[in-house]
Amino acid sequence: MIIDCHGHYTTEPPAFMAFRKAQIAHFEDPKANPAPVMAEITDDQIRESIGQNQLKALKDRGADMTIFSPRASGMGHHIGDEAVSKSWTRMCNDMIHRVTQLFPENFIGVCQLPQNPVAPIKNSIEELERCVLELGFVGCNLNPDPTGGMWTGKPLTDREWYPFFEKMVELEVPAMIHVSGSCNPNFHMTGAHYINADTAAFMQFLQGDLFKDFPELKLIIPHGGGAVPYHWGRYRGLADMMGKPPLREHVMKNVFFDTCVYHQPGIDLLFEVIDIDNILFASEMFGAVKGVDPETGHNFDDTKRYVDALGLSDEDRNKVYEGNARRVYPRLDRALTARGL
Repeated sequence: MIIDCHGHYTTEPPAFMAFRKAQIAHFEDPKANPAPVMAEITDDQIRESIGQNQLKALKDRGADMTIFSPRASGMGHHIGDEAVSKSWTRMCNDMIHRVTQLFPENFIGVCQLPQNPVAPIKNSIEELERCVLELGFVGCNLNPDPTGGMWTGKPLTDREWYPFFEKMVELEVPAMIHVSGSCNPNFHMTGAHYINADTAAFMQFLQGDLFKDFPELKLIIPHGGGAVPYHWGRYRGLADMMGKPPLREHVMKNVFFDTCVYHQPGIDLLFEVIDIDNILFASEMFGAVKGVDPETGHNFDDTKRYVDALGLSDEDRNKVYEGNARRVYPRLDRALTARGL
């Protein structure tokens, strides 16, 4: 079985994103813009939006299941207040749930959180519990910078985050560290802000001692770990300078990278540097890069081609494509086991 641990619903029916646009307009000027009402979205509209897009690509590329979450750039935690975020988040998660109910063999849910720059992260626990316990989701996307590129909050190792981590451990769910849109013109959203956040999160974990307090906590850093694999020697050296244990003991028992790297040399480097037990297959479908690579004739985000080209042993191939995901997402493993898979 081939499990893609990183997929987003970026092909929502038009009415869904039209509501979001109206919601933002109402928040910014309620006198000029009436409170929005979500138009009816039918199951057939959802089937079409998935069947001709993510599901078709999933099957064409030879994978079986996607761990599916709302559009990352659409989370927009820096837009509006906490009430806006809660309302929008619940709608996004309910839409993911509908997808998983219509395509239960191919999609399983990961939730967005109702984060806001001035709201404590503990306020997101209620939505996490709802999604996991009521909707059957297996994880969440956690934004380390809900300001949208201004980075005014505290690092992930600060005790401010601890109530949420405690709940994650209790529920046995991991989090993918994933920012949303950038409102800082210095940082292009997918080309800079995403990779900056991945790299910054890893450095925060290196500097802190989070996993001494939460040895069972599991966190996925997407997009191949940002700049980390390419500069592995730098981070090993920094850990040594700071008197920290070796990275494999200090961080990598709890942190995992995905394969959202869009060229063969990048995948080759990732697998050469990072232990096979810390790599989960993913494509980010459909996310940052949707075009066809003119050098290969294949989609940039068809990452399975790159992994297949590595010539992994059967054991390692199974880890990357299935085993590691089932270990990092225990609720996914239980759901698949219940189906006899």
